[in-house]
Amino acid sequence: MKKLLAALIFMTLLAPAVYASDTIKLGAFFDLSGRGAFIGTPTKLVAEMVVEKLNAEGGINGQQLELIIADTEANPAKTASIAKKFIYKDGVVAIIGPTLTDTGMNVKKVVDKGQTPTFMTVGGDPVIMGGKFGPFKYVFKSPQRSSIAVKRLFIYLKEKGLTRVALLSAADGFGKDGARWMDKLAPEYGIEIIARESFGTRDTDMTAQLTKVKNASPQAIIAWTIGPAGSIIAKNKVQLGIDLPLFQCHGLPDPKYIELAGAASEGDRMPATKLMVVSELADSDPQKAVIQEFVKLYTEKGYDKQFPINTHSGYAWDAIMMVAGAIKKVGTDKEALRNEIEGTKNYVGVSGTYNITAEDHNGLDVDSMVMVEVKNGKFTLAK
Repeated sequence: MKKLLAALIFMTLLAPAVYASDTIKLGAFFDLSGRGAFIGTPTKLVAEMVVEKLNAEGGINGQQLELIIADTEANPAKTASIAKKFIYKDGVVAIIGPTLTDTGMNVKKVVDKGQTPTFMTVGGDPVIMGGKFGPFKYVFKSPQRSSIAVKRLFIYLKEKGLTRVALLSAADGFGKDGARWMDKLAPEYGIEIIARESFGTRDTDMTAQLTKVKNASPQAIIAWTIGPAGSIIAKNKVQLGIDLPLFQCHGLPDPKYIELAGAASEGDRMPATKLMVVSELADSDPQKAVIQEFVKLYTEKGYDKQFPINTHSGYAWDAIMMVAGAIKKVGTDKEALRNEIEGTKNYVGVSGTYNITAEDHNGLDVDSMVMVEVKNGKFTLAK
């Protein structure tokens, strides 16, 4: 009897551990501090929100999802270390994140060696490019490729007859990626880049760069960066009395941009996800209902009070939804999961309709983006 009682007690003590091991673990690392925290922190909240939603609906094939969250601190070396921990200590079946192109690039070899599907929420293309950029077999990303954003912007510029442009690009991986694609694609769209300047992401004044590009007499100015630097460019342009249209990249459609730039942002245009103008979408747009559900859950959580919805908001939602959908079909074997994610077709998400292929681990095209304009202190579809 004593032996039976001891066995029962032992099994009871083990029960929580057994339950924990029965969850499906996903690693999730974002910039919760550092220069990308303004994107990484709300991305974490969205990741938690979508996992809560999925678990409330019964989880995946009867199992609950468990997020193991970490802060990359915008540090590439730390990001790589966290990825190793996720794979070899935590036993995750997939990874979501990180936030920045530079940190994403530092984990490509880690997840390739660990054969762990990783759905990044970074903007730059190199994370899903091979050759000199390293292996990308296990890496996917939910934000539009920089090349797609450049194409959307160039289509609009060509329509408006703005073919002579000046470029200001950040000196980080994201800025260089945008500049590289503009150089490559400009001839295809009849665009000529007649002046170019670079700046640091933490620079607080761009008047020198703007003065130089103004002297080249372009028809428009393009800025390629994320964060406060974009707003500084907008303000400096107005302070210098430069009467030229300013176009920002797909990383800046964010109420914070308008808040920081103030009246100087009025009239600025940029490519964005449809999330930014959901009220203007036609009811026939298949994304509209998905975006409306996302917005409803996000606002019910109260996240919008501290982190107003921006073009980055849906990236973790889409990444986790596609990973969860693949797990539902093939289970948690990493290779089978990777193959299933790569075969994603017609997934209608917050940021677009995804059709992933072996060559394109993003799966979004120009029709997933719209051009938006700051009008009366708000984003609206650009005319």
